[in-house]
Amino acid sequence: MSREGFIERLEYFSTISTGFIIDYINSRGFETAVKETMLYSVQGGKRLRPALLLGAFSSFSNDSLAAALPFAAAIEMIHTYSLIHDDLPAMDDDDMRRGKPSNHIQFGEAEAILAGDALLNAAAECMLENLVDAGEPGQRASVIIMKAAGAEGMIGGQSLDIAGVHTKQQLKKMYSMKTGALLKASAVAGAVLGGCSHGEEKYIGDFAEHLGFAFQIKDDLLDVSGDSGIMGKPTGSDEGNNKTTIVSLSGIHETEKLLDETAGEALKELRKVEADTWFLQELMKFIDQRKG
Repeated sequence: MSREGFIERLEYFSTISTGFIIDYINSRGFETAVKETMLYSVQGGKRLRPALLLGAFSSFSNDSLAAALPFAAAIEMIHTYSLIHDDLPAMDDDDMRRGKPSNHIQFGEAEAILAGDALLNAAAECMLENLVDAGEPGQRASVIIMKAAGAEGMIGGQSLDIAGVHTKQQLKKMYSMKTGALLKASAVAGAVLGGCSHGEEKYIGDFAEHLGFAFQIKDDLLDVSGDSGIMGKPTGSDEGNNKTTIVSLSGIHETEKLLDETAGEALKELRKVEADTWFLQELMKFIDQRKG
C-alpha cells in the first residue's frame, strides 16, 4: 500500500470517528452549555488513538467498522477530556490546544472541568450502550480502555508528572502511564474487537508500548524544535516549566537515536503477527516523522 493510501486511510478514520463523536454528543440531552464546551474541544487534533483502534480492528477483521466505532469514539473522548484537564492552570497551564484557545480560556475553568468530566462519562456510556452487540470482545475492550484511562494508567501518569520525575527510569514509567497506556489500549482494544488470538494480542500490546514511548519521545523533540503553528500549541513549554524530558536528560542527538531504536522495536513486534498490519506499520512511521 502506498504512502498516499495510508494518509487517505488515516483521514478516513479521523473523519468517521469525529463524525460519530459529534453525532453522539448532539443526540444526547446534555445541558446546552456543557454540550457547547464538549463540542468545542472534540473537533480538531490528529485522531491517532481512534485511528490506531480502527487500524488494529481492520488488521484482524473484514467486518464493517461500525462495530468498532463506538469504542474508537470513546477513546478519543477520553483523550480529549484529558487534554482539557491537562491545560488547566492547576496542571500544565497551557493557553492553546489544537490551534485555538484552550477550553478553560474560551469558557472558564469551571465549565472546562465539567466538559472534561462529561466527556469521560460519555465515553463510558457510549461503550456500555454497545455491549449487547459487541458481546464478550466489547466487554474486554471496554475494560482495557477504562483501566488505561484510570489511576493504573493515564491518571496515575499525570500524578507522577505533577510530583516530578528526575531520572530516565522514572520518566519512562511516567510516559508509559500518562501517554502510552491509552495508546496501547487503543491498539489492543481494536485487535480484541477484531478477533485476534491471545498471542497476537500480546504482540500488538508490545508493539503499542513501543509506539507510545516513541510518540512521547517525538513530543519532547518537537517541544524543542517543532513549529508551534503546525503543532497547534506553544513550543518550549517543557523548558519553561522546568520539566525533565528525554531531551533535557540525553540531548537532541541521543534522543533522536532513541526514537529510531524505539520505532524499530515497534515494527519488529508487528512482524510476529500473521495478519496484515500495513496500516499499523505506516502509522508508526508517521509518528516517527510527524511535524506536529
